Amino acid sequence: MHYGWIIVSITFITILIVAGIRSTTGVLIIPLEQEFEWSRSAISLAFAVNLTLYGFSGPFIAAGMERFGVRKMMVYGMILLVSSIAASLVMTHIWQLHLIWGIIISLGSGVFLTVLSATVANRWFEQKRGMVLGLLMASTAAGQMVFLPLLSYLIQAYSWRIALSLFLGLGVLMIPLIAFWMRERPSDKGLLPYGAADDKPPMPSDTRKKDPVSAAFEGLWAGVRSVPFWLLAASFFICGASSTGLIGTHFIPASSHHGIPEVQAAGLFAFMGIFNIIGTIFSGWLSDRFDNRWLLFWFYGLRGLSLLLLPYLFDLKSYVLFMVFAVFYGLDWIATVPPTVRLAADHFGKERGIVIYGWLFAAHQLGSGAAAYLGGYIYEQYHSYTLSFIFAGLLCIVATLFVFSVRKKPQSRPLNA
Repeated sequence: MHYGWIIVSITFITILIVAGIRSTTGVLIIPLEQEFEWSRSAISLAFAVNLTLYGFSGPFIAAGMERFGVRKMMVYGMILLVSSIAASLVMTHIWQLHLIWGIIISLGSGVFLTVLSATVANRWFEQKRGMVLGLLMASTAAGQMVFLPLLSYLIQAYSWRIALSLFLGLGVLMIPLIAFWMRERPSDKGLLPYGAADDKPPMPSDTRKKDPVSAAFEGLWAGVRSVPFWLLAASFFICGASSTGLIGTHFIPASSHHGIPEVQAAGLFAFMGIFNIIGTIFSGWLSDRFDNRWLLFWFYGLRGLSLLLLPYLFDLKSYVLFMVFAVFYGLDWIATVPPTVRLAADHFGKERGIVIYGWLFAAHQLGSGAAAYLGGYIYEQYHSYTLSFIFAGLLCIVATLFVFSVRKKPQSRPLNA
């Protein structure tokens, strides 16, 4: 078995756990309101800062992985997360929530949830790159959703501190696993990337000598001079707002507002996660074979329609219809990522495309942060999430125009399947 699949397995498990840590924001809002009497907008602000900051860390982390190595970045990132979770167990003031979850955990999460998947797929795989990327992105979605029923149960049966302690233990276990088994590149094991021809030259590594900050801003400068960069950034901003920012943060509180028990809402969220794994892997497979602009056009369009219908589902309170929504929305949750990464690589090259994708992901998380905060703010103003869901759905329809306007790069060589 090619060692690349071992790297994929370690990366998958690690991202699953870190994404699970990120998913706790959806179930922490109500317990923190009840225990500390903090306002929903104040709590949402901490999570909004988290989403935005870890998104903007992406291009710097991409350059840092080239300079310092993936394994070191992963080990230090997990140590930072474990320490932050331990500190959050004893917090008592809102500024501590903003510091720990808004800043520190966001930086630790950024190591795993921004460009790690794309870096592993590009370094270790020449063939099946899209499928591998889809699999790793599916772990992000699965971690955000699959842990939620267990977290909700632990919070209701015990406390939110017990729920966080679960990730404290998992994080400690992952540190030696990453340290002993993770590798930087196939050449470290005397291998070529999976599916690469024997006469293929090794991947250039001159960027490893560059200062990470300089390399990140060089990538940004290359991107801002390109129209496709702005079109992809605008669409990815909407992607973040309509997924992690709004649904990831406020779906469970919105369900509780409409009388749906929190554990049941978390179960629906987990059900989305199951189909998200299927949808994201399938999206990666499709991105190897079809025009990625058309894929994004349909992904954004269908997501927009589902969000426009969500307020009516809350009014009907039909569990069957919610199951249909969970299937439909789950298939589309992170399906936008493989085609976006693919388009970035097509336009900017495989190496620089990772840094470019880091900046695109920053736009994604800027949208996530805006929606996370505005969702809580609009709820406090109108005591309803309806306006937030409808506006997010309309933005997704607008995103279809952005992605379809991305022109194919002339005479660009397609990446191997």
